[in-house]
Parts: sequence; structure tokens; C-alpha cells
Amino acid sequence: MTLHKISQKIVSYKVLTKENTEAAQPQEPQQSVESMHENVERPEVLIGSTYKIKTPQSEHALYITINDIILNQHTAHEERRPYEIFINSKNMEHFQWVLALTRVISAVFRKGGDATFLVEELKAVFDPKGGYFKKGGVFMPSLVAEIGCAIETHMKHIGMIKPEIMTDHQKQFLADKRREFEAMHGETEGESFPEKAVLCNKCSTKAMVLMDGCMTCLNCGESKCG
Repeated sequence: MTLHKISQKIVSYKVLTKENTEAAQPQEPQQSVESMHENVERPEVLIGSTYKIKTPQSEHALYITINDIILNQHTAHEERRPYEIFINSKNMEHFQWVLALTRVISAVFRKGGDATFLVEELKAVFDPKGGYFKKGGVFMPSLVAEIGCAIETHMKHIGMIKPEIMTDHQKQFLADKRREFEAMHGETEGESFPEKAVLCNKCSTKAMVLMDGCMTCLNCGESKCG
């Protein structure tokens, strides 16, 4: 044991413990985690995806391109976030409001925070002239709503929105219901769901059928019987 001679008057003391001993040791600087904000500098190259929208309301398709920025690259906190959106089409009828929409959405992306609210806001827009059905029986209340669906698809792709995944039991239940319904009413060629199916209020798909006195959606599993 080493002895130390005290040559000055003792004015205070502290009992060393494991906690305050570790706290006294120099700590390694923590790596700062960068989040999306409006001052994030745009890189020279961004990665993105393009989604095609073809509606019965126009002979020309719309092409929606969403470019993403990679934050905290090559670290444990790496994440991919949308940075900007572009919408292109040969149809110039909607050019003015489409351009305005892309600028507003891009500004929201760059602002940071939770931008997933855009999806529900856009999908809730109804066209006073009436909506249309996409391939597969999915109802679109407006062109703006379908743009919202494209953004939702992209956000699911990059992990911003977690998709609802049905269990194997639910999938098997719906498959059995569909086979039972088609055995009674016949199969429909080239259709995703039976011809006699009606619109489901939850997933906006013509997939709701009446079975055993209960309306059940063959797409999302929504049931009027609980």
C-alpha cells in the first residue's frame, strides 16, 4: 500500500465509488446524428424511384419521381429520407397545380420531422367530378389521391411507413372465404376479386363479399361482424 503525506489542511473529502470514478474518466465524444432539416445541403447525386400513374381520365400517364437523401451514411444511424419530388406528363392540362404540388411536397420533405402525414392528407382529396377504379378494383377518389398512394408506396419501400402484414392464419381465412364464394357464384376471369364484390370502406377496394350473413373484405380482412 502506498502512503501519501498530507501537507495541507483538509477542507473537504469525497468517497470514491465505481460510478463517480467512471464519470471522472475522459469520455469518447459521441457521434452526432444528423436528422433531416431545411438546411441539409443537397448532394450532387441522389437516388430515387419513378412511379407510373395511368388514369382513365387522361390518355397520357403521369410519372412521379421521388429522390432520396442518405443521412448518417455508413453508420448505425443510416436512414433514407425523401428529399424532392417531380411529376412529369405529356398532358399539360394540370401543369400549374401539379408544379405547385411538387414544390410544396418537396418543401415538406426538406423541412424534416414526420412527413408521413402527407399520405393521408392527399388520399383524402376527392374530385367533384367523381373518382375512378384502378386495376384490381381499388377506388381512387381523385388524381391527387393516387399521387398520395404513390408517395405511400415509396415511404413503405424506404421504411418510413411500416406496412400492415396479415398473419398466415388471416391469409388462409381469406383464401378459404374466396374459394367458398367462387364455388357459389362462379369464378371471374381476369379479375383480382369476384365481380359481385362491393367497395370496402377501409381499403377502398371492390373486394367486400357477403358470406354467411356477414360482409367480409377479401383484400384487407375487414369484417362487419368483428
